[in-house]
Amino acid sequence: MAAVARTVVVATVALAALSYFFCDRRYVQLGKGKKKEKKKREGERGLVDAIGNTPLIRINSLSDATGCEILGKCEFLNPGGSVKDRVAVKIIEEALESGKLVRGGVVIEGSAGSTAISLATVAPAYGCRCHVVIPDDAAIEKSQILQALGATVERVRPVSITHRDHFVNIARRRAAEADEVARKSWRLEQEDGVVIEQINGHHPNKSQLDSTVLGNYNGGFFADQFENLANFRAHYEGTGPEIWEQTSGTIDAFVAAAGTGGTLAGVSRYLQEKNPKVKCFLIDPPGSGLYNKVTRGVMYTKEEAEGRRLKNPFDTITEGIGINRLTENFMMANLDGAFRGTDKEAVEMSRFLMKNDGLFLGSSSAMNCVGAVKVAQSVGPGHTIVTILCDSGMRHLSKFYNDQYLCKYGLMPEAAGLDFISVK
Repeated sequence: MAAVARTVVVATVALAALSYFFCDRRYVQLGKGKKKEKKKREGERGLVDAIGNTPLIRINSLSDATGCEILGKCEFLNPGGSVKDRVAVKIIEEALESGKLVRGGVVIEGSAGSTAISLATVAPAYGCRCHVVIPDDAAIEKSQILQALGATVERVRPVSITHRDHFVNIARRRAAEADEVARKSWRLEQEDGVVIEQINGHHPNKSQLDSTVLGNYNGGFFADQFENLANFRAHYEGTGPEIWEQTSGTIDAFVAAAGTGGTLAGVSRYLQEKNPKVKCFLIDPPGSGLYNKVTRGVMYTKEEAEGRRLKNPFDTITEGIGINRLTENFMMANLDGAFRGTDKEAVEMSRFLMKNDGLFLGSSSAMNCVGAVKVAQSVGPGHTIVTILCDSGMRHLSKFYNDQYLCKYGLMPEAAGLDFISVK
C-alpha cells in the first residue's frame, strides 16, 4: 500500500507541474531544445506600459448637434500628454533592436513640440538621453517642459525645410556629429569574448579611435519622425486596432489633421483593411498643401500661388500640423477626401468644447474636432465618426489660449454655437 501511495503522490505532483507549465501564460515555448523565456507581465516595463489603450469618449455637444456619434480618442491621457508617446516608444524600440541606438545614447529630433516632449519622457525608460531642436516660435512652455524633463533644448529660427538650418535638418546634423565624435572616441569593448563591430549603425575603425575615451558617451540617433515608418507602424499596430475594438467595428468615418502623417496613415490603413467601407478624411490647416494634394493631386497653397507666403512655412496658429511636402508616413495613408479648416474655427471649437464638454484641448485636437463636424455635415446623421484628441491645452497657454495673442490676429472667440463651422 505504501508503494501505491508513493506512486499516486508522484503522479499527482507531476500532473500539477505539467498543468502549471502549460497553463501559466507568463511562459512561452521558444522551440524544441530552447529554454523557456519568461514574458514580462503587464506593468513590468514601467512607464512604457502606461502608453496606449486610451479611452474613446463620446463628445456629447458635437454628437447632439450633428446627429452623428462623434467620438474622440483621448491621447492626451498618455504619460507624456500626447499621441506622440506611441511614436516615441516605437521609434526608440526599433532603433534599439536594429542597433542604430544603444543604451546611453542620445535620441535627437527636430520637433515643434509634442514628439520632442514624448521622446524626452520615454528616453530615460530605455537608458537614453534626449536632444531636441525646436523652432523658436513654438509655444515657450514646450521648451520649458523639455528642459524640466532633462532634455537638451536647441531653439532655432523657423525657416523652410529646404534651408540647411531648418530645425529638422539641424537635428539630422547633430546626430551625425554625435556619431562622428563617438567613432573617434569609443574604444572597442569585449562582450563574451566577441568584439562589438557595430555601434549605432557604424563600424568603428580601431586605428582611428582616439585614446581619450568618452566612456559614458554612446553616439546619437536621429529619430526622423517625418520619414521614419516606425511612426506609421505605431498607429497601424496600436491606435487603429484600439479604435476598431472600442467601436466594435461600427465606425463609419475617421478624420484627423497631418503633420508627419503617421497617425492618419496608420489608422486609415488599418481601418480600411478591416472594412473598406470606412471613410477616412484629412482636415488641413491654413498654409498647408496637403488639402490640395488630396483633392486635386497638386501640392500647392493659395499663398504660394499669390506669392505672399509668410516666413513661417505654415500660416497657422495651430502647432504640429500642416506641411508642404509629402512624407514617407503620409504617403501610406488611404484617404477618401479632405476638408479645409481655419484658425478661427479651431479657436472657436476649443472654447465651445471647454464650455459644453469640459474638454480642454490643444490646437491640433480642436482642428480635428472641426474636421469631425465637417465630416458629419458631409455624410449626414446616423454615422459614427472618430477623431484624435492629440493633446490638452496645457502646452498651448502662451499662444492658442492667450487672448492678447489671439486679438493681434483677429481670432478672439465670439460664437455662441457651432455656427462658426463653414460647410466645405
